[in-house]
Amino acid sequence: MPGSTGNGAVTRSTLRQQIADALRDEVLGGRLQPGQEFTVKEIAEQYGVSATPVREALVDLSAQGLLEADQHRGFRVPEYSAADYRGMIEARSLIIEGMFIALDAGRQSHQNFEEPRVAAAIAGVRRRGEEAQRAASAGDLTVLIGYDLRFWRELSALFGNPYLTDFLHRLRVQSWVCTVQHLRRLSDLRGCLWSGHTELVDALYARDTDAARVILAAYNDESIGLIERLATR
Repeated sequence: MPGSTGNGAVTRSTLRQQIADALRDEVLGGRLQPGQEFTVKEIAEQYGVSATPVREALVDLSAQGLLEADQHRGFRVPEYSAADYRGMIEARSLIIEGMFIALDAGRQSHQNFEEPRVAAAIAGVRRRGEEAQRAASAGDLTVLIGYDLRFWRELSALFGNPYLTDFLHRLRVQSWVCTVQHLRRLSDLRGCLWSGHTELVDALYARDTDAARVILAAYNDESIGLIERLATR
C-alpha cells in the first residue's frame, strides 16, 4: 500500500506511481471486476492519501487503457466482449506486420541483427520469453502477464520506433484486461496460455518473418477461439 518511506515523506510523484501500480495489479489480476465503478475520493480513502496523486494515477491508467473515465461518475473497469478482443488482435496484427516489413527492409539493406548491442538486447528479450513460457506452462497468469508485457515492449523496441512500441504496449495491456475477465471462468489455466515466445524470437533472429507470421497467426487464432468459447459460457 502506498505510504511513507523509511526516511520521511513520499513525493506526490512516488505516490502517484505506487497507486497506479497497485491498481494496475488489481485490474490485471481480475480483482477489480468489469464494470466496477469508483471515485477518486474512494481510492484516496482506501490508501489514506490525498486526492491529487490518486486522480493523477487514475488518469494515467485511463490513458493506458486499464480504466475508463466518466466525467460524472469517476472511473470504472472496462467491460470487453469477444468482439472487442478480436478487434484488439486485428490492431495488434497490423502493428506487428509493420515491424516485419521493417525487418525485411533491413535484411535487404544488409543490416545485421548480430551487431553486439542488438544481439545483447535480443538475448534479454529471449530471457523474458523463457520466463513467460515457464509461467504459461504453470498456469500462473499474474507472472505471465508481467513477463509477457516486458517481452513485447523490449521486442518492439528493437525496431527503433518508440511510438510503435508505446502503441503496441497499450494494445497488449488492453487485451490482457479483456483476457483476464474471461479467464476468470477457468479454475486451471495450464495448457490454455500461449508459450511461443522463444520460438518467435528465434524466428525473428533468423530474420524468418514468414515463420514468425505463422507462429503469430496460430497464436491469434487460438486466443480468439478461447475467448469466444469462454464468452458464451
